[in-house]
Amino acid sequence: MPDTADEARSRLFHEEATRFPADLFQFDPRIRAGWLSDRYFVRTARTLAHAGRDPIVTLQFFAKRHGVLAGTFECIRMLQTQLAAGYDFSTLEVDTLHDGDRIEPWEVAFRIRGRYRSFAHLETTLDGVLARRSLIATNASRAVDAAAGVPVIYFAPRHDDWRIQTPDGYAARVGGGGDVSSDAGASWWGGEGVGTMPHAMVAAFEGDVVEATLAFARYVRDEEPYVPIVSLVDYRNDCVADALAVARAMRGEFGDGVLFGVRLDTSGKLVDRALMDDPDLWGKESLAGVNPHLVRKVREALDSEGFDYVGIMVSGGFTPRKIRRFSELDLPIAAYGVGSSILGHGREEDGVVTDFDFTADVVEVDGRAEAKVGRSMWENARLIRVDWELLAGLDAEVQGV
Repeated sequence: MPDTADEARSRLFHEEATRFPADLFQFDPRIRAGWLSDRYFVRTARTLAHAGRDPIVTLQFFAKRHGVLAGTFECIRMLQTQLAAGYDFSTLEVDTLHDGDRIEPWEVAFRIRGRYRSFAHLETTLDGVLARRSLIATNASRAVDAAAGVPVIYFAPRHDDWRIQTPDGYAARVGGGGDVSSDAGASWWGGEGVGTMPHAMVAAFEGDVVEATLAFARYVRDEEPYVPIVSLVDYRNDCVADALAVARAMRGEFGDGVLFGVRLDTSGKLVDRALMDDPDLWGKESLAGVNPHLVRKVREALDSEGFDYVGIMVSGGFTPRKIRRFSELDLPIAAYGVGSSILGHGREEDGVVTDFDFTADVVEVDGRAEAKVGRSMWENARLIRVDWELLAGLDAEVQGV
């Protein structure tokens, strides 16, 4: 008989978990010793040991807002490898939602039942994994939803500590984001960073956008022919003129169809020259940064000379709210580049989730309800029971054991 929907969902979860073996996460060995834990959890485990007690508890994790869950595979592998010495992870009962599931406020997303002393020290790190990954996944999903089918590229590594590029890139992927800008950010799914040229490249060619683009194109065609050629055309704050100049030069040297696109990244403190020279736009609305008028002018200019195949990428200050505005105006955008807003840097009114805290509570002790007032065991029919034997078997198949 075919699997039920719940069985199929469980099978999919376990199969996907094999793509994330424990060594992928490079866990700090000090996690197991409690060095990365809130000290009071370590002292709780030691107090229980001193008292000769080792209760079986149920610990459930939840957030207080809507969002997209990420980090569950990492949490499972952490339990599998970082329990206190002398304990076996296979004795734990673990129930979880799936990375990518949309969650409601107060919905149980992850639950552990087992000897408390085995995992007391992991509450801090498990909370942290779920919180950070879900923050990134949720903001990425908001940007993707706003883009209405237009690719969203994750350019956030420069906005935060280098040590979290890899998990952040993965979480953005869970939220529906497309490519990421660093190899580290794409490593958990076997990808590599994308991107074409920064302002530094134009500066290195003495501010000559055309020469920088031609040099980049020559390099790419010789060394990385699969990389699309996109020229950054806002360096001189003259996007229309420089987009045309680049397109003409690329056509002249390589023919039509080689220039994949141009990227507009105008500072929010500047008004592009093409808009300053158009009195019909003066006083109507803010013309600073990348705005609909600039996109339309670049598109019209390119189309007027037969460069309809050249796409327009936009970046710089794109929040979900700004992306949605562009989408609703049906602007000719080939891709959005998003950065700090995915990390939660911004405002709620711009569609940015600025926090995504997870909380864990002990709700049962030795089979009896036991929780602080206001908390109790909450059921969730969507939870998947982790089958350690099934996971071990699937892991062995992947590893060819």
